[in-house]
Amino acid sequence: MSECKVKDQLAAAMKDAMRAREKVRLGTIRMALAELKRIEIDEKSLDDTRALAALDKMAKQRRDAITQFESAGRTDLSDTEKAELVVIKEFLPEQLSSDKITQLVNDAIASSGAEGMRDMGKVMGLVKPQVQGRADMNQVSQIVKQQLA
Repeated sequence: MSECKVKDQLAAAMKDAMRAREKVRLGTIRMALAELKRIEIDEKSLDDTRALAALDKMAKQRRDAITQFESAGRTDLSDTEKAELVVIKEFLPEQLSSDKITQLVNDAIASSGAEGMRDMGKVMGLVKPQVQGRADMNQVSQIVKQQLA
């Protein structure tokens, strides 16, 4: 058993997807495992926080691709990306509500003494580890901007 529970969950899900012959699910899980393996080799270790950050990045890439494909009228490609996004989301923690994100941002502003937009990086640095994989960073950034404005 490795120290990365996310990787273990993906490996177990891959076996289930193989047995069930779920092609899209299997391909997506293999892609995620390959990315985690690359990180493990490059960085010499892999923990759940880093694995969730990688999955979060993969989810963001899918959301961006869906937007681009839909604006180009390529629904066939956007459907594939949507299916992959559904699989990736299964392994991410439950998403935070806007109210919870706002609360975390306000706590970070109070603890860092941030006073304006020039302190946005300081606030994001405190909030990011708390919301990694549990919130869209674009949404977090918007809330930080609103609170600091």
